[in-house]
Amino acid sequence: MIPRTRIRNIGISAHIDSGKTTLSERILFYTGRIHAIEEVRGGGKGATMDFMPEEKLHGITITSAATTCQWHDTQINLIDTPGHVDFTIEVERALRVLDGAVMVLCAVAGVQSQSITVDRQMKRYRVPRLAFINKMDRTGADPYHVVQGIRDRLQLNAMLLQYPIGSEDQFQGVIDLVEMTADYFEGENGENHIKKSIPEALKDEAQQAREKLLDALSLFSEPMTEMLLAGEEIPKTLIWETIRQATLSLEFTPVLLGSAFKNKGVQNLLDAVTLYLPSPIDREVVKTANSVSVYPNPDASLVALAFKLTVESFGQLTYTRIYSGTLKPGDTVYNSRTEQRVQIGRLVRMHANKREEVKVAVAGDIVALLGVDCASGDTFCSGEPLVSLEKMFVPEPVITLAITPKKQEDSDRLSKALNRFQREDPTFRLSIDPESGATLISGMGELHLEIYLERIQREYNAEVYVGTPAVAYRETIRQQATFDYRFKKQSGGPGQYAHITGWIEPTDEPFVFENRVVGGAIPKEYIPACEKGFREAMQSGQLEGYPVTGVKVVLDGGSYHPIDSSELAFRSASHQAIEGAIAKAKPYILEPIMLVEVETPNEFMGRVQGDLSSRRGLLLGSETMQGYTVIRAEVPLARMFGYSTELRSLTSGMATFSMEFTCYRQS
Repeated sequence: MIPRTRIRNIGISAHIDSGKTTLSERILFYTGRIHAIEEVRGGGKGATMDFMPEEKLHGITITSAATTCQWHDTQINLIDTPGHVDFTIEVERALRVLDGAVMVLCAVAGVQSQSITVDRQMKRYRVPRLAFINKMDRTGADPYHVVQGIRDRLQLNAMLLQYPIGSEDQFQGVIDLVEMTADYFEGENGENHIKKSIPEALKDEAQQAREKLLDALSLFSEPMTEMLLAGEEIPKTLIWETIRQATLSLEFTPVLLGSAFKNKGVQNLLDAVTLYLPSPIDREVVKTANSVSVYPNPDASLVALAFKLTVESFGQLTYTRIYSGTLKPGDTVYNSRTEQRVQIGRLVRMHANKREEVKVAVAGDIVALLGVDCASGDTFCSGEPLVSLEKMFVPEPVITLAITPKKQEDSDRLSKALNRFQREDPTFRLSIDPESGATLISGMGELHLEIYLERIQREYNAEVYVGTPAVAYRETIRQQATFDYRFKKQSGGPGQYAHITGWIEPTDEPFVFENRVVGGAIPKEYIPACEKGFREAMQSGQLEGYPVTGVKVVLDGGSYHPIDSSELAFRSASHQAIEGAIAKAKPYILEPIMLVEVETPNEFMGRVQGDLSSRRGLLLGSETMQGYTVIRAEVPLARMFGYSTELRSLTSGMATFSMEFTCYRQS
């Protein structure tokens, strides 16, 4: 069995089209996991990690794919995640369970909108990361500009560990500033990693870059500081260890260079993964929802998190991270959410959509369970007491479509498809329009829902009529309002009685409930029913019936009847009390605002800015590079439908754009 110290659980994340999947393909090739390189858009079989038909059709990653490979004496469990913001939940749940990450950036475009989102997700789960500046062979490649962008826009202490040998179409390799060697990549697929002496013309520049790197690293190492002051040569083992410790403490971000498509620099990245990113036992101790510490000990009680589900013909496939203990086929464990016993059948390790049987999984492993019925985010554990790991962050959907089956026979197939998708994807929501009775599907963007509509037709052979997109508005309150509500019903037999008092006020969180009841004014067993009633009332606002957000409810008192009071009575009282309080708290409507980033040739900059302004866009600034400009703006989602067609028209098809949800704002 491989020692825990020689395991790396890593993810590859980036803005769309930065080359993540191309990089993953090279990693699999150089580690011997595959024996031929396929390209994302190169015909042939397509990239290994993009196995869905929709991924091959659109040329993008839609679902995160897991695999395991071996680099020298280290096992790397790798997850390739989507770059498109519509599939951000795939990045979210991958980073929730990974120990380290590689952030890929384009050497030309640098830090882009989804790079910022990925950075925020990495910081949320305190994931140490390396940065890999890809596409060094592209015209306009500028690694120094990218590093400055990492420092300025992501607020990371980023430093290059390498110096480029040439750039753009003259990019030949890199100089390793730790070992001070020139690294070249020869052979048909760059498989021959050759170290040579540094070219004479680059020696001075490389030495200056090394001194700058050592000066930055000396802040994290007293021995290095003393050796630098004494003019002594710094051993490479000390440099490696200093970079590693600073990376693990999230105080330093090592930056590497390469071109995955041209097969240059990937082996150096694999070396850096093993040198600088954490093993399962290096990561910060995981906390449960009630702050119990979970240590990566194979001999301790089992604690495992189900972080992703896919429903297949044989049943459910549950991707699971083992945080503590050992799991074997045939074991009986507990689902802490349902408090039910679960029998573990088969364990498999995933290689994209292929499976390999596993006889035992221990703390630090990522495996998949076959045929286990559970929900995404459930915790499996053994022993008492039952523990629950903290849930992952799930963003709210921003767009809704109404769909109806074209024929009666499509109805059952559609229902099966929607129920499956809702189980698999926490950002895909299902509801019924109370007025028309139409089925409503909600998601993170037009592409997100478009992919599901394609899957409904391809996988379930069901055809649907699709309505026009609708924006997922929200309602909120402007001020504090009190409630004092008495619910009383008498109908001959036992009655219903509940009395609650308190107030509501605006908050930055979606919903906060605080119980300040003292002295038994309301029995403890009725408090959860009160919270349930409050949450139900948030589902539909007073103005247009949109969900209510940004409300804190404080319950501070009330009264009860020893016979007539019940959970149902307090739930009904809470629901009606909040409805009245919201009406008094000056409610108003919020609309989703998108952060839009347009990359356009310079000659079309004025047109694009004018068009964004006409869409009620707030221009945040622009950045001019060689021949093109990146424009950033905040625009209401309601004004962005069909924007891709309009942008093509404005710029003769030469501009591209990306957008992501940024906030809700008063409409």
